[in-house]
Amino acid sequence: MPRLPLLTADPDGLLERTRARLGRVPNLYATLANSPAALGGYLALHEQLGSGALGPKLREQLALLTAQHNECTYCVSAHTLRGRRLLHLTDEQLARAREGADDTDPHADAVLRLADRILHTRGRVTDEELATARAAGVTDAELAEITAHLALNTLSNWFNHLAQPVLDFPEVPA
Repeated sequence: MPRLPLLTADPDGLLERTRARLGRVPNLYATLANSPAALGGYLALHEQLGSGALGPKLREQLALLTAQHNECTYCVSAHTLRGRRLLHLTDEQLARAREGADDTDPHADAVLRLADRILHTRGRVTDEELATARAAGVTDAELAEITAHLALNTLSNWFNHLAQPVLDFPEVPA
């Protein structure tokens, strides 16, 4: 049962911005709108990262990895659907992303493996792990964005745990 209400009033236009970008307003966003500051900050970071060095496929894979790490069924479900429909990722690719790997692209694999280490060590990766990622072509801009994506997705995962919005995607258990 949801712990926070879904908002439909939109005095700041944040829900309409969401609808324009996603085609609808998922329950996560309508619930996060209980604080326009929280939703506005989330949207701002999401939009900025959308024009960064990491492409859509890697951003989706990072979202899946983070959601799996944080055991967020809402976000695993949402990003599985998005990965399938918009990015045409296979079930195997979706599963591997949740494990922190990509068997089809060495660069993406390096990004996901490092991201997995960042999640498990809370950012305290070793010099060797960082050197391995750099040797695979991971740039300094990507390093910064990987960390930002993990933070953004952790925000939505943790908020979902707190608010427990109704799942409005086909369920994929974390």
